[in-house]
Amino acid sequence: MSILPSVPLSILDLAPVGEGGTAQDAVRATVELARHADELGFTRFWLAEHHSMPGIASSAPAVLIGAVAAATDRIRVGSGGVMLPNHAPLVVAEQFGTLAALHPGRIDLGLGRAPGTDRLTAAALRRSAEQLGPDDFPQQLGELACFLAGEFPEGHPYRAIHAVPHAPQAPPIWLLGSSLYSAELAGMLGLPFAFAHHFSGTHTLPALERYRTVFRPSAALEQPYALVTVQAVCASDDDTAERIALPAALSFLRLRQGRPGPLPTPEQAAAHPWSPEERAFVEQRREGQAIGGPDTVREALAKLLAATEADELMLSTLVHSPADRLRSTDLIRGMFDVLPTGLGQAAAAF
Repeated sequence: MSILPSVPLSILDLAPVGEGGTAQDAVRATVELARHADELGFTRFWLAEHHSMPGIASSAPAVLIGAVAAATDRIRVGSGGVMLPNHAPLVVAEQFGTLAALHPGRIDLGLGRAPGTDRLTAAALRRSAEQLGPDDFPQQLGELACFLAGEFPEGHPYRAIHAVPHAPQAPPIWLLGSSLYSAELAGMLGLPFAFAHHFSGTHTLPALERYRTVFRPSAALEQPYALVTVQAVCASDDDTAERIALPAALSFLRLRQGRPGPLPTPEQAAAHPWSPEERAFVEQRREGQAIGGPDTVREALAKLLAATEADELMLSTLVHSPADRLRSTDLIRGMFDVLPTGLGQAAAAF
């Protein structure tokens, strides 16, 4: 049995709410998964921000990060990510300053510029229908970095404002994205970059190339550091993995159709009257992902690591059963030898 190249392993979790379950069940399962990942030597455990989706209980990443960090000992915990246009930078700095004070050296701040929801919900979040575009993201990012660092340039209107608490070790900023824009911005600012390959693999290689090409060393990072998130579902064999992975595909399809709901069961997904167009949609979504038995997943991950030269691999395992999620995590962990430590604490300013 071949061993995959040694890279840091991490987890992205959405606290999925399965059909027949509750949000309480979901967050408990998330904490249990984080404990397990901590024991297995994973580098980080990130929570995603999504809103108005009955099948996802991670709408408040900062709250879940606090719960997960309190329940674990070593693993880094962070956001994958906070959708910055939904929030005032000062509020984010206060929240993550509090988390960093509670759990020094263990908090990551991953940031995205997408809304993480539909336009109407985004308007409700932001209290304004005029601020739905991402054009001011660089300005928001700069303000957040200054709040975290505790210092604005001379003459800045916010120079007299302080984010309290201000932790001595501010959480490092990561940029998240699935496009060339985010990759280029991360590179120009000298920040670590996390690419959402699990969401869309179309731009993975061009984005990573752009990031590395334009990268400029900064106070935060001397060399480019690229994390790649992959949809990974591993089971005893290919058929079982396909069966337990299908509900996520149906859930995403329903979301695209404007019918979000709890994560279906494998039985519900199998009974769905799949049209040829819907099956094609699922196949396109799964291209480049790692779904199958151990041999299939090992081959898929080896190809992804070789193609991307990722510095770190993050697993996203969206399945109905928490037991299946734990089992998949165990099987994939077994494909690697000793897990190296990934990028740790770095300067928040850039």
